[in-house]
Amino acid sequence: MDTTVTGGRGYRELLRTPHAWTFVLPGFAARQPFAMLTISIVLLVRHTTGSYGQAGAAAAVTGVAMAVFAPRFGRLADRFGQRAVLLPVVPAHAAAVAALTVLALERAPLWAVLAAAVPAGASVPQVGPMVRARWALALDGSPALMTAAAFESVTDEFTFVIGPVLATALCAGIHPAAGLIAEGALTLAGGWLFAASRRSAPAPAPRAAHGPGAFRGPSALSIPGVRLLAAAFWGIGAVFGGMQVALTAFTQSIGDPGSNGLLYGIFAAGNMLSGAVCGALGARGGSTPRGRLLVAYTLLVVVCCTLWAAGSPVLLSVLGLLTGACVAPTLVNGYTLVGSLVDAGARTEAFTWLTGAVAFGQAVAVTAAGQLADLWGPAAAFLVPLAGTAPALVVLLALRDRLAAGGPAPVPDAAAATVRACEAVAVD
Repeated sequence: MDTTVTGGRGYRELLRTPHAWTFVLPGFAARQPFAMLTISIVLLVRHTTGSYGQAGAAAAVTGVAMAVFAPRFGRLADRFGQRAVLLPVVPAHAAAVAALTVLALERAPLWAVLAAAVPAGASVPQVGPMVRARWALALDGSPALMTAAAFESVTDEFTFVIGPVLATALCAGIHPAAGLIAEGALTLAGGWLFAASRRSAPAPAPRAAHGPGAFRGPSALSIPGVRLLAAAFWGIGAVFGGMQVALTAFTQSIGDPGSNGLLYGIFAAGNMLSGAVCGALGARGGSTPRGRLLVAYTLLVVVCCTLWAAGSPVLLSVLGLLTGACVAPTLVNGYTLVGSLVDAGARTEAFTWLTGAVAFGQAVAVTAAGQLADLWGPAAAFLVPLAGTAPALVVLLALRDRLAAGGPAPVPDAAAATVRACEAVAVD
């Protein structure tokens, strides 16, 4: 589609893209519940069981279920259309969350809570990837795609500024289950509102592109670059999950649990502000999305090395802000790269693989951080973001050639990979 938006003109021109507001506003409303889900589960189960480990396990099962089923829903959306997927999934998610809430309040056995967490996670509406697929359609081939990716990162993180604060306030000020109840209600309202916006939605892909079945044909995950980005986004999920549990444990340890939402909001605000800057600056200085991704990820690992040593809310606020500031460029440039790696008929699925990777990393992280918090306290839980991002950075550096469009690059040996990666970072 031809568009007058260019990367240097910024957000104002981006939002003048035809029909943009018809999915931007409903998409924001529909994504708000996702930012509340994990933290609401942690707070409720921690309240009913007294264990961060059990709370983290329930949140982890939710995240794993979402990671497994999200790409399936993405592929169904590419095949049959977004509306056809959202209409049944939205009420199913609300019902699953209601069941999980009742079981937790009744202090059901852990296995029953974990069993209820599976459909709650599996049915999370994949609105974020659907919005990104609409931007990719509206701006196909335009330099403004990076601005759109940055805008979506800002939107995501704005929800993560509001969501945890809202969930914490509801759970602490009204009832421990209030966060999950609000999440289910917002899912119904926002999800159906987004589904009603049909003009900007990508048309279902031709049956020939997928074969007679919904899941036949090559998956977006068959593209090497998508697999590599999924590994990188898994590390980002570890940052999100580790920070959520570690901050909860930290604020409990200092006797101020109400500040949990504020501290996590500062972390998310760093992400949001950094994403806004990425979109405003665009691709300046001749740098490439791949180079910017590697630089941002390296800085993220460096900052994560310091989190465990933060012993005060003030210092933790500063480090959390810096951590969030390093996350946004990774997300922005990762989503930008997907547009050059994946055909239009599989973009929603590709975006859901990345979203699912974040959810899976978050699930593993909340489990690990919960166990570490129970055994050794908040400082140990703050090691989880580093444990997730450091290996992902090594993989990114070793296989960075796979982020180029046009197919897989040969796998280099370990020594050559390290040398070439360091040289390439310097060049980019």
